[in-house]
Amino acid sequence: MVQKAKILLVDDRPENLLALEAILSALDQTLVRASSGEEALKALLTDDFAVILLDVQMPGMDGFETAAHIKRRERTRDIPIIFLTAINHGPHHTFRGYAAGAVDYISKPFDPWVLRAKVSVFVELYMKNCQLREQAALLRLQLEGGGGQGGGRRGQGAGGTARRTLRASRGRRGAGRGAVEAARRRVGGRGGGGHGSPSRTQTDRPAPGSGRARTGYRERGTLGAVAELTRLSNAVARERASVSRSRRGDTNG
Repeated sequence: MVQKAKILLVDDRPENLLALEAILSALDQTLVRASSGEEALKALLTDDFAVILLDVQMPGMDGFETAAHIKRRERTRDIPIIFLTAINHGPHHTFRGYAAGAVDYISKPFDPWVLRAKVSVFVELYMKNCQLREQAALLRLQLEGGGGQGGGRRGQGAGGTARRTLRASRGRRGAGRGAVEAARRRVGGRGGGGHGSPSRTQTDRPAPGSGRARTGYRERGTLGAVAELTRLSNAVARERASVSRSRRGDTNG
């Protein structure tokens, strides 16, 4: 539930206070009455207000003196004050009101719609400031209360990440060894000539340092194949030459 803002109405005439309540009731906020400057200062000691509507001409402590006391207090110095007055002595009187700390100076009779609109702006600003203060306090509590737990969670998260990385690395190494063994079995199956015969990689594996022997085997095999192809090519060429000679002899005869 959203808390309502409080609006302080200060006037020595009950009829004026009643008129202000009728105008501002549409804002649906809490309206607090004060019939003098002293009563207004007492109300400000215990409650927080979004805005103060202050009559200038009051017996005893007038509006200007009341505003001066409000602005001297650290608790209340930032509360906006709207002066309401039935007297008008020109620009000098208006300047005195702003010098006392007022945010606006309205002469009576005033337009109810204008007054309501101005008050609603200050109420909205007050509510926004309250929300910001609450969010800042909540964030401060979370930072202060969750510092140690956050550090533990970060440590656990780092340890879990390290363990997962180690398991993945082991899995990759195991998969690599399996692939090598499978390749060896496939090579052995082709070269062994049967299901039960051992593969070349298992029985005829050359000793370390025998790389030259393996190279020699490969070179001799290649040269033998080339020599066989040459022999066959020469035999075919001789056969063709013999056939050609026999055909020429038949033609001459």
